[in-house]
Amino acid sequence: METFKISDLAKEFEVTTRSIRFYEEQGLIHPTRNGKIRVYQRRDKIRLKLILRGKRLGFSLDEIRELFELYDTNQCDTQLIKMLDIIDEKQQQLQRQLKDIDVVMQELNNARERCVQALNRSEEDKNTNNKKAS
Repeated sequence: METFKISDLAKEFEVTTRSIRFYEEQGLIHPTRNGKIRVYQRRDKIRLKLILRGKRLGFSLDEIRELFELYDTNQCDTQLIKMLDIIDEKQQQLQRQLKDIDVVMQELNNARERCVQALNRSEEDKNTNNKKAS
């Protein structure tokens, strides 16, 4: 049976060992112990990969835990429905954020344009004053 040390997983997934221990404390992965050394199984490695993917997609650790619990209790249909609900919620949230970003971008564009116009007027005023002074 293939096993992994915490340093192996940290290197492979480019996370700190502290992060992996945190996921263990949260009950998301369950390494065995060989004295003081944590021994991770293939299942732990897969779960770590899923945790990191879920976090990248914006899932909370509670949401990830709930999906794991549904999987562990063979509630695959319920797990898929829950996953769809979470995905729908994340997509709606991102759509709202996109709209907010569009509004802010437009406001920034308008502010930039006003600044450019003000600078142009300032330059024109300087040129006019310089011609009058000559």
